[in-house]
Amino acid sequence: MTGGRGDPGLLDRMVGNSLGWLDGARSFFRLPPNVTTDADPNLTLKPLGELAELTQVIASLHPCAGIRETAGGLFAFAWGETRDGELFAELVRGEPFATYPVEIYGAFARAGRRNAAVEELLSTTARLRGWRVARDDHTRTLGVLNAERRIGLPQHADFDAVLGHTVLGRLPEPWALDRRAAYGVTHDVFHLTDWGCTPQRLTPELAGYLRLWLPSWLESWLEEQLWDLAGELLAVSACLPDAPYDSAAWQRLAGAQAADGSVPETGTAPCPDDPAEAFTACYHSTLVTAFAGTLARIAAGPSAEGSGAAATARQASSAHPLRCESEAIP
Repeated sequence: MTGGRGDPGLLDRMVGNSLGWLDGARSFFRLPPNVTTDADPNLTLKPLGELAELTQVIASLHPCAGIRETAGGLFAFAWGETRDGELFAELVRGEPFATYPVEIYGAFARAGRRNAAVEELLSTTARLRGWRVARDDHTRTLGVLNAERRIGLPQHADFDAVLGHTVLGRLPEPWALDRRAAYGVTHDVFHLTDWGCTPQRLTPELAGYLRLWLPSWLESWLEEQLWDLAGELLAVSACLPDAPYDSAAWQRLAGAQAADGSVPETGTAPCPDDPAEAFTACYHSTLVTAFAGTLARIAAGPSAEGSGAAATARQASSAHPLRCESEAIP
C-alpha cells in the first residue's frame, strides 16, 4: 500500500459513474406494498437502508457539488419511500424488538429527517427488557448502538465493551481471516467511525493493526475479484490516520467498473438482459465503490485540488455531468 495524495480524477469518475448507475436504478429500490407484512426485509428494506446510509455520507462529505447533489437526491428519494418516516412506526409496532427499523431510521435521523411518532415509539421500546437481550453478533450490536446514539436514545450497552468482543476488537491472527470475518472487520470500523465521519475514533492500536495487515487482505480479495469486499477494505484504508492510497488497487477496482457505472460484487458484470438480476448483483458493490471513493477523496485533503489534479478533474467533468470540476473543498 502506497502513500501519496490519491488520484482525484480517477476517484471522481468512479464515484460519479457509480451514482449515475444507482440513480438510473431507482425503480429497483422502491418498496413493495407488502413491505410491512410478508416481504423479505433483506430484499426490500436492506437495499433502501444501504442506499440511505451511504448516499447521506457522500452528500455530506464529497467536495464536488454535482456529486453531492446527485447523492442528496438519492437520499431524499429513500426518505420518500419511507413516507417521511411513517413506515418505521408501522415496523416498530409490528416488531418492537427488531433492530433493522432502528438502524435504518438512524441513518435518516443523523441527517435531521425525523418522525415524531417513530421517536415516541422508540423512546418506549428501547426501555423494554427485551431490547437489552444480548445479541449473538457483536458487530450488529455496534450498529444498533450507533443508531441509538444518532437518534438520541440511551445506549443499551457500553460501546467500547462490545467492540472488545468483535472480530476487530480481538485483533485476530491476520492469516486466518476468512471472508465473513473480513466483512466483520470492515463493519466494526464503519460503526466505530460512524461510517467514516469520525475516523479519529480508531485507537492507535486498532489503526496500527489495520495498517499492517490490510494490504495483504486487499491483495487477496482483489485476486479473487471480490470487488465488494475490496471496496469496503479501501473505505477502511481511507479511515486510517494519514490514509494510505493504494493506486494499484484503485486501478483494479476501476477496471471492474462497467461502462454504465455498475460494479459487480464478484467477477464480471452479469448479463444486462435481466435488469433485476443485474441490480441484485451490483447495487451493493456499486454503492460501496461510491462510498469508498468519497472517503479516499476526503482523505487526500485540500492539496488534491492542486493544478495537476484540477486539470484531470476538469477533463473528467467535461465527459460526465457528475464528475467533479475544479472547485474548492469546503
